[in-house]
Amino acid sequence: MATAVQKIKLSPSRDIPFNKLVLSQSNVRRVKAGVSIEQLAESIALRTLLQSLSVRAVLDEDGKETGMFEVPAGGRRYRALELLVKQKRMTKTQLVPCVIRDDGLAEDDSLAENDERVGLHPLDQFRTFKLLRDGGMSEDDIAARHFVSSAIVKQRLRLASVSPKLHEVYAEDGMTLEQLMAFSVTADQARQEQVWENVSRSQLDEPYQIRRLLTENTVRASDRRAQFVGLDVYEQAGGAVMRDLFEHDDGGWLQGVPLLDRLVTEKLTAQAEIIGAEGWKWIAVAVNFPYGHTDALRELDGVPADLADDERASIDALKAEYDKFEADYAEADELPDEIDQRLGEIEAALSAFDARPMTYDPADIARAGVFVSIDDEGALSVDRGYVRPEDEAPVSAEPESDVGSENADRHEAKVAVQRAVITVGGAPAEPEDDEDDAIKPLPDRLITELTAYRTLALRDALASHPSVAFVAVLHNFVLATFYRFASSSGCLEIAVRAPTLPAQAPGLNDSASAKAIDARHDGWKARLPKEDGRLWDALLAFDATEQASLLAHCASLSVNALYEPANRYNEGRVSAHGVRRRLDQADVLARAVGLDMAAAGWKTGVDNYLGRVTKPRILEAVREAKGEPSVQLIDHLKKGDMAREAERLLEGTGWLPEPLRLAEAEVVTVAAAGEAESLPAYLTGDDEVQTDSDEDQPHVVAAE
Repeated sequence: MATAVQKIKLSPSRDIPFNKLVLSQSNVRRVKAGVSIEQLAESIALRTLLQSLSVRAVLDEDGKETGMFEVPAGGRRYRALELLVKQKRMTKTQLVPCVIRDDGLAEDDSLAENDERVGLHPLDQFRTFKLLRDGGMSEDDIAARHFVSSAIVKQRLRLASVSPKLHEVYAEDGMTLEQLMAFSVTADQARQEQVWENVSRSQLDEPYQIRRLLTENTVRASDRRAQFVGLDVYEQAGGAVMRDLFEHDDGGWLQGVPLLDRLVTEKLTAQAEIIGAEGWKWIAVAVNFPYGHTDALRELDGVPADLADDERASIDALKAEYDKFEADYAEADELPDEIDQRLGEIEAALSAFDARPMTYDPADIARAGVFVSIDDEGALSVDRGYVRPEDEAPVSAEPESDVGSENADRHEAKVAVQRAVITVGGAPAEPEDDEDDAIKPLPDRLITELTAYRTLALRDALASHPSVAFVAVLHNFVLATFYRFASSSGCLEIAVRAPTLPAQAPGLNDSASAKAIDARHDGWKARLPKEDGRLWDALLAFDATEQASLLAHCASLSVNALYEPANRYNEGRVSAHGVRRRLDQADVLARAVGLDMAAAGWKTGVDNYLGRVTKPRILEAVREAKGEPSVQLIDHLKKGDMAREAERLLEGTGWLPEPLRLAEAEVVTVAAAGEAESLPAYLTGDDEVQTDSDEDQPHVVAAE
């Protein structure tokens, strides 16, 4: 005979005046967490009490009910109601819905109520926030009613806009919240789904990899072009900006690259037209000119524009203020922040006076030109006063008056402005289907570009070693004096001019070596007399250390450590044997100055190496730097993805392509060094996305 199922009996409910309730000592919650009592009180004031209190009758010594009830489960709600009474927003006799318990332990009830509470899934919160906004609530209203910041509401609403298909993947634990956050960078749901399909198959699904794929055809707002045009102008022209609400994004990503380039060209051209009114013969316009673009040109000697009386007074006042600060804090170990800031402002103001426009002879202007570009900070860069060889005045020049008249005519001529272009160096990428396992020789052009980097770094290093520079120059002189025909094959080209770098490698102009050389050259130029007739006396006035440093700088500019393949253009100038001797001597010089290309700022990346070589070369680089396990992580990828992941793996290893190493340098792989390879975080599961603030973390409003 079947046993009858025992029916449960729910505890009775009853409305009890608040002044008949007391907080029980059996409540197990001791640690404050989640929504505060004040916030909970505001929620009750807005919505009334959404959840009853669990109470037990208080008994006297004889076990009889006293008419009072204790609250073992719902203590936070009790304190919120108590706060409302204290604020006189609720009467002491207000009836409170309660569930009356009379069996079991009070502590068991309290523990069960807290343990069995299930927090709201973040996806449900995202969707609910969207429903509230669609229902007419503003983001600030939602934030105020649910006790979060407006930034969090914006983040959750952005997550709610991600593709519903990806929401379902997230709901089924198919992706992490950090991955979902990465997809919110773009509003293009079709693109989101496409990227997820790709990364989920390849396992290259780290949040940063997802963001990179979603933004690969965009330009960062920190790019010099975007800084030059301005985000406001770009957006007013109809350009869209992708923003990441969960991580610092440097202002976002500009999606309309062709629009941005057009705006840059228009603004640069407009500036060139204004400058053209000064009477220059030509104006070259580009986003960024290659390193050494002025080497073959003669630079005019201009005269700084005269200072007005008020400008001179300002300079004197600034210098006096600066000197006073220096005197007042001469003994201080560290300057106060406000003083340090003010000194920086004074230095910037004085530098602005030093950088005032130069004035030139009208006859010179008529045959010279200007380079108009954008500097690293996104500001307009105008470099005036360069004469091309073909524009130099002939020996039988016309009288000055005629030249001036000719200049007046040219003043009205139309300014020739080149189309603004972005200089991108490099050979065509290898075919995507290149599966040849053989490691082919590096392309000649790539070797030339790599050795251009090395030449700059070697010049910079030699200038810092006067004793080595002295021996190098002496060595060159002795070769030329005692060893016939030997000097032509050395790596120092002692001449009036510095050897021109024939290769414009990507980023060469902005390399640390290029900037250091330019800064040093400008520093010496400022100290030397304008007229060469006064140079001898100026050199004699330098002490031995200054003379040695200047010699080292001049000698360093003659360094030529370039690889040049023999071809019909240069085979008459340099032989293969001569190039080999040059590179051998460059190695000797590099060892003498302790040249380390990694320390000099070289970083092996997609643009300067990995995207320019075959897949076997990419794998060889990773194998040498990280070992075989890292190779196995990427050997199945297409070349573009392989190059990008190899760049990440090589970051911080100091690995160098062969042309940048010393001849006898050995590459120590991870395996050879006996070190264990660490797998990337996305394969170990140990990685956690770091965020800038607590607001970046998912916030779920706790139940009352």
